[in-house]
Amino acid sequence: MLLQIKSKMQNASTDSLQTGYRIQSIDLLRGLVMIIMALDHTRDYFHWSAMLFDPLDLEKTSIPIFLTRWITHYCAPVFVFLAGTSAFFIGVRKGKKELSAFLLKRGLWLIVLEITVISFGWFFNIHFTLIVLQTIWALGFGMIALSALIHLPKRLILITAIAIIFGHNLLDLVHVAGQNAPALGWSLLHDPNGFVFSSLTLIVGYPVLSWIGVMAAGYCLGELYVRYSHEKRKKILLYLGLSAIFIFILLRFINIYGDSKPWSAQHTSAFTFFSFVNTTKYPPSLLYILMTLGPALIFLALAEKPLNRFTRIITVYGRVPLFYYVLHIYFIHLLAMLAAQLTGYNWSNMILHSFPGNIPSLRHYGFHLWFVYVVWIIIVVALYPLCKWYNKYKIVHKEKWWLSYL
Repeated sequence: MLLQIKSKMQNASTDSLQTGYRIQSIDLLRGLVMIIMALDHTRDYFHWSAMLFDPLDLEKTSIPIFLTRWITHYCAPVFVFLAGTSAFFIGVRKGKKELSAFLLKRGLWLIVLEITVISFGWFFNIHFTLIVLQTIWALGFGMIALSALIHLPKRLILITAIAIIFGHNLLDLVHVAGQNAPALGWSLLHDPNGFVFSSLTLIVGYPVLSWIGVMAAGYCLGELYVRYSHEKRKKILLYLGLSAIFIFILLRFINIYGDSKPWSAQHTSAFTFFSFVNTTKYPPSLLYILMTLGPALIFLALAEKPLNRFTRIITVYGRVPLFYYVLHIYFIHLLAMLAAQLTGYNWSNMILHSFPGNIPSLRHYGFHLWFVYVVWIIIVVALYPLCKWYNKYKIVHKEKWWLSYL
């Protein structure tokens, strides 16, 4: 059976498959969301509003600020979803047993990376007084869960993914109070919260339950790339994407289920629309997932064609996502230290014990939004040569096992 799947994959459309079973359209989408992701993190460290209010707060935000934050909603779900798809392709090459072991080890490694290297990058605080469990933590735990799920029949994996995505909002009203083990466990699973342990504050930003569903759904997507031709796959992806958007619009309009934050009419039509699409990310609601993955599926359907010079550049970021992720955090933070020093603050103000917006000494720090976009472009362009080098290094040195963990 494995040989048959490999044969199908090798004979698939040359528009979408590359040597080593890489899917160009998937690398392109992943690269695009990685680039957009850096915009949000640049805003966190450079925009004046980040020090004062939530950019999605409709009572305080503006249209440009809202859209700058909102567009980055597509990053985390697409990143996690495509991680599941990539896991499927690894399984095609190596088999379930080897894939399961790999996912378990890589998941544990990502969790360690989140609370050490990545946590330090966010705050530059050697005392580690604050640890925030964010995207990489959710990705790591999702891989651990997927290492077990892949042993189920594919249909049951899909049913599990759909049940989690569509059903987890039923748990929104369940809360476990306190600073005890049950409260922490529930927070890690579904309910974001903060916990204080002596000198350490732990913020659970990404409860894992819904992310497990997203990753499992992404794993099931991989089947489309080995079972169907390009034209058939395109039709299925378009159907799935349009269906997700339709269900999102329908459920959001009804305003009964799918998100803990209902929409409402605002003082302008633009802000009413913003209320409609301002869905919950922590944890990602059903409507948030539909709103983000629907367009992503349509993008995959339309992107299966030969790369041009520009899209080829974007795919480089998509082929080394973790490498880029770690680098961009450190680069942004270092530039923010320089910016603080040059604008009358002390660079040490950027050695953080909390997020920049919660630091009193940075209350009046920050720049106009256009400056944020300039810094963002500089960061993305500056990291391209390193990403390109590392991508080539991985291709040339496939015998180095540790490269698969970076």
